[in-house]
Amino acid sequence: MKFEIKAHEKLLFSMLSESAKSLGFPCYVIGGYVRDRLLDRPSKDVDVVCVGSGIKLAKNLASKLSPKPKVVVFKRFGTAMLNFKGIEVEFVGARKESYRKDSRKPTVENGTLEDDQNRRDFTINALAVSLNEADFGALVDPFGGLAHLDEKLIKTPLDPDVTFSDDPLRMMRAIRFATQLNFTIDPVTLQSIANQKKRIKIISQERITTELQKIMASPKPSVGYKLLFDTGLLEIIFPALYKMQGVEYINGQGHKDNFYHTVQVLDNVAGVSDNIWLRWVAVLHDIAKPLCKRFVKGQGWTFHGHEALGARFVPKFFRRMKLPMGQEMKYVQKLVALHQRPVVLTKEEITDSAVRRLLFEAGEDIDDLILFCGADSTSKFQWKLDKYAKSLKVLKEKISELEEKDRLRNWEPPISGDLIMETFGLKPCREVGIIKNSIREAILDGDINNDYDEAFHFMVEKAKNLGLFLK
Repeated sequence: MKFEIKAHEKLLFSMLSESAKSLGFPCYVIGGYVRDRLLDRPSKDVDVVCVGSGIKLAKNLASKLSPKPKVVVFKRFGTAMLNFKGIEVEFVGARKESYRKDSRKPTVENGTLEDDQNRRDFTINALAVSLNEADFGALVDPFGGLAHLDEKLIKTPLDPDVTFSDDPLRMMRAIRFATQLNFTIDPVTLQSIANQKKRIKIISQERITTELQKIMASPKPSVGYKLLFDTGLLEIIFPALYKMQGVEYINGQGHKDNFYHTVQVLDNVAGVSDNIWLRWVAVLHDIAKPLCKRFVKGQGWTFHGHEALGARFVPKFFRRMKLPMGQEMKYVQKLVALHQRPVVLTKEEITDSAVRRLLFEAGEDIDDLILFCGADSTSKFQWKLDKYAKSLKVLKEKISELEEKDRLRNWEPPISGDLIMETFGLKPCREVGIIKNSIREAILDGDINNDYDEAFHFMVEKAKNLGLFLK
């Protein structure tokens, strides 16, 4: 591997070298930027470590740049940050750390480059490149990180039990990097994650969720979920998903392993969409199956109602995981609730009324729902996959046809409750709701068109049946 520096980066590093020399601070680029450039991956964050004051170095560099960037200083952590041509540059003085058992926040003292590399989480993140005049561009690799990049290996620089006990979030990061980079975790390091798994309990939910989101945003997120399961971390951070693993048999009849089905669906969604919330739909769509599992003699295993129960689970889960409780949560909840509906429609004659109702309930998310249903097919038999894909294609054509005809996406009935009250001189009451619902149902059933005049006439007739007349 060769470390190649781009033109604007070369300018930054040249000026950094000058600033470091003027201050007498040995200076290095370290960590993720070095790793990603060696892997030929894009990187917009540069971590700079100096044997001296990172804050002084940042201010000195900023004084040399034009226009002069704002230096953001974090005195508590002894770090500083500035932006140079779209690159976020963070500065820190080399340090060594020691940890208490009940916290991942270290006691920090000034140290050498060696001390700083010793405190890094993985060998591939301990790589440093010198910005010093004597050996500018030289790679400093005390732990064999370069070889581990070649081997596609995640390994801790020091004893992994100490590394993970000191900062348990590193266990999640190991799995995240393995998933993002398609690397393997060193067997001793992987066993250490299993050994130290209970230490994850001292980490805040926000930080755990951030790492989980990054795992899910990877090209093949099932890699991370399987590692979380195998190490025992999943049982602690996501027990509901952990409980989905396993197959039960009665009279020789078993059901699909819902955990492995779920992570396969997640990979299928990742293959067709970058939408992180659709990926959450994949993770949560069958989450209530363990609670709804029943064996029916002559029929086998059933999971009736799991979609409705799963939808009720979504807000509680989002709240616990510190995920956003706004439109993102409602989107996931809606698609979890509806994910069986297209499947049912492909198994029977597709009626206009059923499709209208699906369009009405899914609204602007109908395309994502159909996309998800395609990803939710995981049979090991190709003929079953082909048959389902063909049925889903027919459903999509029917949706497109009715959508063009009836304009039901994000539809609101043409007669509002206010208009009903005004027409019949009513205040809010039960009759207003009955009339409004009847109009909606008549349109969805195809008894009347999605048209104001037809809906108004229907309203008048319905009102007569209720003993109501025009003002």
